[in-house]
Amino acid sequence: MPKNHRDRLEENGVHELVVTADPSRCLLVYPKPVWEEVEKKLNELPNSTRATRAIQRLFIGYATDIDLDSNGRMLLPAELREYAALDRKGVLIGQGKKFELWDERTWEIESEKWKQEVADMDPADMPVELQNISF
Repeated sequence: MPKNHRDRLEENGVHELVVTADPSRCLLVYPKPVWEEVEKKLNELPNSTRATRAIQRLFIGYATDIDLDSNGRMLLPAELREYAALDRKGVLIGQGKKFELWDERTWEIESEKWKQEVADMDPADMPVELQNISF
């Protein structure tokens, strides 16, 4: 965890993290209080559809409490490392209230795809919520 992110977490009184799997094959890293809100919402969903159950199983099933060591390192279980194909180098991306942890090579490939998708996007096809944000 980069020092600036660690400092920010500490400033907000966050000492515990939760790491879980994301369908994009990266890992999501949540401050524990934020994860507890997400988990509550997931548990409140009616699980009568296969899609909902699959998402609940993925997010809740892989959720693992993680502590940072004194050097800001996270010891990830093998199961999570394998899921995200994390080998030697990872990329930690801030995403508002959470982080995404990607295998470096996967991040390079996927981020190029997203950049192209945005470049090719017709502004009229954007969700209304995005159209109302001034970037």
